[in-house]
Amino acid sequence: MRRLHARPEQVLQMDCNTMVTVMKPVRITATGERNVEPMIALAHCSKLARIIVTGANSAEVVVDLHRLGYQRATATTNCGLPAGQYDVALLDGRQCSIKAIETTLDWLVDFVGTAGVLIVWLEPHQGAAGPRLRAVLDSHGFRIEAGTLHERGAAVAARRCETGTTSKVA
Repeated sequence: MRRLHARPEQVLQMDCNTMVTVMKPVRITATGERNVEPMIALAHCSKLARIIVTGANSAEVVVDLHRLGYQRATATTNCGLPAGQYDVALLDGRQCSIKAIETTLDWLVDFVGTAGVLIVWLEPHQGAAGPRLRAVLDSHGFRIEAGTLHERGAAVAARRCETGTTSKVA
């Protein structure tokens, strides 16, 4: 978690009885922000993009996104009804099986717009472009465009194949 520390930069004396200390904030980069930045780079999104986040650490990821200036990011706990209203979906699948990721995608894809991008974050040992993940994404109408390896995981970016693709309904 990022903390703001202050250190005295200058002491001003206004009159003989009053002293004012001017403080300057010092920014410390949070570990979570370093984890989120590769996912945002894969999505190629602007600070104005609507981002939905799901997964075990979604609340922390949303806080990190807000710190980075992505004020329109939200977790699935308060995202409203699905209407294709989000530009980017970040799925933190690091502590999930491929089957759990597939189950999440069954409902998550309805929140992503037709030109939206899906970012799936995995453990490094899961393999970012494994055949099972590729098959799951294909079955939901997404094609993998890019991937990246990071010290704490791997991520893939996938876009919708067709403009009119809808997810399968259970």
